[in-house]
Amino acid sequence: NQDNRYRFDQACRVKAIKLAAELNIQSKLSINFMPNAVYKPELCIRTTLEAAEIYNFPIEQIIFEVTEGEQINDHAHLQDIIQSYQQQGFITAIDDFGAGYAGLNLLADMQTDLVKLDMALVRNIHNDKVRQTISRGIIAVCDDLGITVIAEGIESADELHVLQEMGIELFQGFYFAKPSFESLATVSSDWWR
Repeated sequence: NQDNRYRFDQACRVKAIKLAAELNIQSKLSINFMPNAVYKPELCIRTTLEAAEIYNFPIEQIIFEVTEGEQINDHAHLQDIIQSYQQQGFITAIDDFGAGYAGLNLLADMQTDLVKLDMALVRNIHNDKVRQTISRGIIAVCDDLGITVIAEGIESADELHVLQEMGIELFQGFYFAKPSFESLATVSSDWWR
């Protein structure tokens, strides 16, 4: 709620970093944040940097993702947050692009390093010309802006192949591995280049 949103956001960041360090994660760690929960980016960054130092987790592996689940009250403030994170050397992303409040207006206001194409656009894309056309458009816009696209929610080889043909190189979803609780998912080495 409004009274604990900031503390909750901070606690989630610290827990994510602690667990990633305990599991010895060697890949990037995505940390979602609620846009209206970050009051002062420098304080959030300080807490994140302190957690990374305490748990010996490399900060260059951290990605901050803006979630789409809440309406953004202050676009200028969110722009400041993204710019602050980028200036600190963090990778930034818009999560679930194409869903909720994560749409073209958000992308027009700020350019993150990554855009994660929402799974609702990905689902059965191999059989849906409309979803293919929309996804191609998003990919083209992101390419023009120098933003890397990740496709979320891949559940079949057909979805993967269509998106690969469109030029996407980064994917996540049940097709590769099921999520696991406080452990690393088992992923076939065939998926790694």
